[in-house]
Amino acid sequence: MKLSRLYAILDASLMPNPDALYATAQELVNAGCTLLQYRNKSGNARAMLEHARELKKLIGGSSRLVMNDRADLCLAAGFDGVHVGQDDLSPESVRAIIGPDRWLGVSTHNPEQLREADLTSADYLAIGPVFVTSSKQNPDPVVGLEGVRRARALTRKPLVAIGGIRRANAASVLEAGADSVAVISDLLRDPRKSAEEFFRILR
Repeated sequence: MKLSRLYAILDASLMPNPDALYATAQELVNAGCTLLQYRNKSGNARAMLEHARELKKLIGGSSRLVMNDRADLCLAAGFDGVHVGQDDLSPESVRAIIGPDRWLGVSTHNPEQLREADLTSADYLAIGPVFVTSSKQNPDPVVGLEGVRRARALTRKPLVAIGGIRRANAASVLEAGADSVAVISDLLRDPRKSAEEFFRILR
């Protein structure tokens, strides 16, 4: 598999309403984003499924859509993959639900977790937080660029770096060995223009 250099994450907690979520998604796709994750840590399943189905209807063929945490909603909404953290269902449990063809990503925060995830059927691994981040209430310790380099040495799977990544530091993360950078907050203001700038930086 080949990951897009920019992995855009749509965090519902940062959008005032569903219309803002859909508009942001459309702007990101218009900028050339081909990989979007829908993340909703506080919504109920019915609302999440409604949002996900609308996203699929809106941008279905233009971008690969990944559901955060919920393998069941991934299937119900017709998404292309699932991303799970350390406290979610195990990668193999998720794989049993979604089958062999959908993408499966796993978040890791240290070398031990990354080694363990590398042995699973995950298609790609994420490492972070690389920098200080405000998108999580109780973030894991920052791994820094050295953490990205260490992760790169431990796996041949595609590597996504996440946590505090902005236009100002994105290039250094790729230089450290990441294949893709996951971005949340630095895409919120003027999403299309922001994404286009990321693509120029990440070439």
